[in-house]
Amino acid sequence: MIHLVLLFLLEIHAAAAVFHSLRYFHTGSSGCPNLPEFMAVVLVDDVQILHYDSNSRRAELKQDWMKQVIADEPSYLETQTQGLIGSQQEFKNNIGVLKQRFNQTGGVHTYQRMYGCEWDDETGEVRGYCQCAYDGEDFLAFDLKTLTWIAATPQAVITKHMWDSDEGYTKYWQNYLTQICPEWLKKYLNYGKSRLLRTELPRVALLQKKPTSPIVCHATGFFPAGAVLFWTKDGEELHEDVDMGEVLPNPDGTFQMRAEVRLSDPSVDWGRYSCVFQLAGVMEDVVTPLRKEDIWTNMSPGEPDLNLGLIIGAVVAAVLVLGLMVAGFFVCRRRRTAKAPPSSNNTSEEDLPLKPETRPPAPE
Repeated sequence: MIHLVLLFLLEIHAAAAVFHSLRYFHTGSSGCPNLPEFMAVVLVDDVQILHYDSNSRRAELKQDWMKQVIADEPSYLETQTQGLIGSQQEFKNNIGVLKQRFNQTGGVHTYQRMYGCEWDDETGEVRGYCQCAYDGEDFLAFDLKTLTWIAATPQAVITKHMWDSDEGYTKYWQNYLTQICPEWLKKYLNYGKSRLLRTELPRVALLQKKPTSPIVCHATGFFPAGAVLFWTKDGEELHEDVDMGEVLPNPDGTFQMRAEVRLSDPSVDWGRYSCVFQLAGVMEDVVTPLRKEDIWTNMSPGEPDLNLGLIIGAVVAAVLVLGLMVAGFFVCRRRRTAKAPPSSNNTSEEDLPLKPETRPPAPE
């Protein structure tokens, strides 16, 4: 599931194109005392707009501009809440089914679903997706081209056949992902356009822990999340001796990312290197030449605006925030569980179909 999440955290290398996204993350857990039994978050362009968990049992707005949605549709929050209460029970049932499918007992288990759509505001192209995972591993995915479910494990085949044979369920997901989801995405973008459609360029700093450490180019404070950060040598992008970081959220709603380069030859001409930042929708790149006098290190005198300690703290905080944004996928580490002995009753796997979503994914 890790690569599933990273795949959909916008990694746009053609910064001129602008993709907008509406994503839902649902997580049910069992045996994890540090997490609610069920959590759900909704993100527009990687900005959280709605949160629900089984402790509060209420859908809660996470952006002030969402109050206008309530003003126009007073039943909005109640509709979200009731739908998610239903999902909460279904996820609990699904974990019970999957523990039997995988011949497990006790321990920590999670069932996750991520679904939503992306829309290119220039071409009008829409991409929809729905993927499920169990214990951090891919389980099922919906293929919009063939209108079938793809089983990632043998234990998912039963569910695949059941969902494939339900024509109404398949048509629902097709309609939701290609019609309803992009319609709501455009509505949310219109409601939150003053925040969601803005562009903010980053503050860029060059950091190095010690002379033998990689040089880190750190960009923070940018918006939207669709950005690319990379190193160049003589104007050409470097692919060797580099480590590209992921886009991470800041507490203020902006984003940050880093790119490291390791210069193994101490006599190299640093003037040939630059760090380049590209932001979706902005044609002009932010280019930061590599100069030794501009690098902050642990040995630098004074207190820089962006020192290493603060950056490390910000990255750790951002990772924790990101974990919450995707419903605590990895807050509770998956542990290996003891296998249960074969059941003594005559119940077959066919008698334990994974229950599909019976309520339309919010919003309706």
